[in-house]
Amino acid sequence: MPRFEGSASYVATDDLRLAVNAALTLQRPLLVKGEPGTGKTMLAEEVARALGMPLYAWHVKSTTKAQQGLYEYDAVSRLRDSQLGDARVADIHNYVVRGVLWQAFESEAPAVLLIDEIDKADIEFPNDLLRELDRMEFFVYETRQTIRARHRPLVVITSNNEKELPDAFLRRCFFHYIKFPDKETMHAIVDVHYPKLRKELLKNALDTFFKVRELPGLKKKPSTSELLDWIKLLVAEQIPGEALRSTDDKLFVPPLAGALVKNEQDLHLFERLVFMARHNR
Repeated sequence: MPRFEGSASYVATDDLRLAVNAALTLQRPLLVKGEPGTGKTMLAEEVARALGMPLYAWHVKSTTKAQQGLYEYDAVSRLRDSQLGDARVADIHNYVVRGVLWQAFESEAPAVLLIDEIDKADIEFPNDLLRELDRMEFFVYETRQTIRARHRPLVVITSNNEKELPDAFLRRCFFHYIKFPDKETMHAIVDVHYPKLRKELLKNALDTFFKVRELPGLKKKPSTSELLDWIKLLVAEQIPGEALRSTDDKLFVPPLAGALVKNEQDLHLFERLVFMARHNR
């Protein structure tokens, strides 16, 4: 059985590697939760790459229905073609569109199936997939055929905790919560993306980033992806490392702060706290 040991482009902590390998051993879906921007979606991509497995990704929206992951029957196109006298009408298979689960089930090799942001969909969405994910099969009523998985895929399900998931669904998953990286882990993550970053710039950027995250009352804390975007801008604009640190070690609004703070309430809060820090010396 393959084992996930991380990859050169993705920093996986020991507990995250254990979770992936536990899901592989148990042959159960891996439910991954965590703050937005902590690499949940990227995890599935990197597991697939590291283990040499094809990836089938299903990005869930608020309007997504479970049936769409299995297949959809295009009755409208069939009716139109019948009116036009198209010969394709004779074969109903021409109007059955395979969903992501069907594609993963028919994969020639064991695959990774990503169901991304499952909590965006209707509350019944997870329950509607219970049987298919348990038995690794489903029935196509229009063609009277049963689709069975050639190989059980590793199912990675991500959630941002916008909705509670049903207990019956949770019982079938191996659960892992990706904790927000500490400064040491974040240092390693930045090193992967920017191996030649100046040490002073990296140190000061991380110090400032974590100070911003610790601000009391912040509506949206900046995430890992926002830190990487910010560093990319700092490098592009050739911002010196010392520009990210105040001379008196007080809180200050850093350059290009719009990459970190994403709404006006947080920006006003940030500016007020900086103003208070300056006048309470």
